[in-house]
Amino acid sequence: MTEKTRRTPRQPRSEATVEAILEAAFQLLEQGGVEALTTNHIAERAGVSVGTLYQYFRGKQAILAALAQRRAAAARDRIAQIVIGNSAVERSEIGAVRLIVRTLATAFEGSPATRRALLDALTEEGGDDVVMRNHVAFFDAIAGKAVLGFDLSPEAGFVLTHAVVGLLRAATVESDLALDPASLEDELVRLMESYISALLATKNALR
Repeated sequence: MTEKTRRTPRQPRSEATVEAILEAAFQLLEQGGVEALTTNHIAERAGVSVGTLYQYFRGKQAILAALAQRRAAAARDRIAQIVIGNSAVERSEIGAVRLIVRTLATAFEGSPATRRALLDALTEEGGDDVVMRNHVAFFDAIAGKAVLGFDLSPEAGFVLTHAVVGLLRAATVESDLALDPASLEDELVRLMESYISALLATKNALR
């Protein structure tokens, strides 16, 4: 189960209720920040009772974690499509590496405070397990479908899936640095392209 919910939504009505709760939480988070966010406010904005909310979530942190996990899973699936080549990347005016970096950078939309709150919630709700599940799910999704051109060892795969994510997290936490998003994207693309070039060079040298 990808979300820390009490009740798994299987029916369309249940799924709609969960979506309404998550969207309400995001809207309120953007408006007042995490400090002003309560389950009562979320339920009122979502148009459900507090009792209904607690049927699906243990509390505010579980809601935020579920919201973050959905964003992370959507980004993971998008990147898997890019790597496999089933997306519009071939028609894009930007390269695949930049598109991947941009997808990761925009996975958590909203204000800097909102992104920080979602990342914090993800960490508090078992962030290491979430990262590992996304790592495994990503490689399961591209297994036998992606043509990379280099040998993808477990170590190389770890670097490829964690380097950009780790640096983006650090940039969110260290917001006082006021890093320019466009310039940061350029540097992350440079980092990943250099690493991939090194992997390709190693593969060619062994032929």
